[in-house]
Amino acid sequence: MSVVRTLFLAAAAALTVAATPASAQFFLKNVDMNGPRVTGEEPGVATQALPGATPAEMRAAILWNLRSGLNVAALQCQFEPTLLTLHNYNALLFDHADELKQSYDALGKYFIRTAGSTKAGQTALDQFGTRVYSSFSTVSAQLSFCQAANEIGQEAIFVPRGYLGEFAEMRMRKMRNSLVAYGEQQFGRAIPYAARPARLYQFDNKKCWRKGLWQAKRCGAFPA
Repeated sequence: MSVVRTLFLAAAAALTVAATPASAQFFLKNVDMNGPRVTGEEPGVATQALPGATPAEMRAAILWNLRSGLNVAALQCQFEPTLLTLHNYNALLFDHADELKQSYDALGKYFIRTAGSTKAGQTALDQFGTRVYSSFSTVSAQLSFCQAANEIGQEAIFVPRGYLGEFAEMRMRKMRNSLVAYGEQQFGRAIPYAARPARLYQFDNKKCWRKGLWQAKRCGAFPA
């Protein structure tokens, strides 16, 4: 087991008690959004295919995807103050500034190399960044997305400097899984309905009533 994984698991365990009160912001029981570690080769993980990318460049792409997702959450999830997505994101930028810059520089070099020129590479990098941000746009799954971003953002604060890329590989699948709309997991989704639809009395329809009596000739049988 790697050093960062050991530290990460220890930090996650320490956070369990602190995170428990916030785990039910939206649901009594949340869906399990965790997933296996990624390399960036999986469809949809790094937003777009990066042909010829080195392992370091793939890790940079995954990290940039995770950072972008947390950035989107910082803006979109402030409707629930207890999530602290904005505070977590700001702490991430401060604590891991060097590694985030290194990942951005690595992506810049990749696109310059593959595009053939500095100008074309910068354009490709900008397009990549736009696609990454757009990939985290969600409406129907906003609750699960914000919940996952909150948990990941809290964990990221405790990741040792220099290991954020490895952390991103372990948490990127959860971030992507959260973009699928889920509901309450504690109870069944099926809602029992009456065998037949309820019929409302036409109390405001004067033609159906006369001296407090229902006029069946005008409005049919009295609703049962």
